[in-house]
Amino acid sequence: MNLILNLVTLFILLALGLVAWGIQLWALADSIRTPKEDFERVYKRTKGFWAGLTGISAVFGLFFVLQPGLGFLMLIDLAGVTVAAIYLADVRPALQSIRRGGKKSQGPYGPW
Repeated sequence: MNLILNLVTLFILLALGLVAWGIQLWALADSIRTPKEDFERVYKRTKGFWAGLTGISAVFGLFFVLQPGLGFLMLIDLAGVTVAAIYLADVRPALQSIRRGGKKSQGPYGPW
């Protein structure tokens, strides 16, 4: 019974680790793909800062996927996914508003 519970826990941690790693890779790819001038226009640090942070978080995410049972890596992966989530929730929308030409007052059916 204990072995089954350990295996279920391991598979759940592996699934969560893969989801977290996917989020981290998404943030890394977006930060690398975005021109550095866009970061300067929205005053959200620099491209190197965000690419470095999301890159480090993706590396730690990979470490957690390779060893999902280690508790310390889980804590580091949680910090890494937090960095990626901050990038995706705060920085990326600001960068997308620059890419669209700064049209922030547009609704789904045109300007309001």
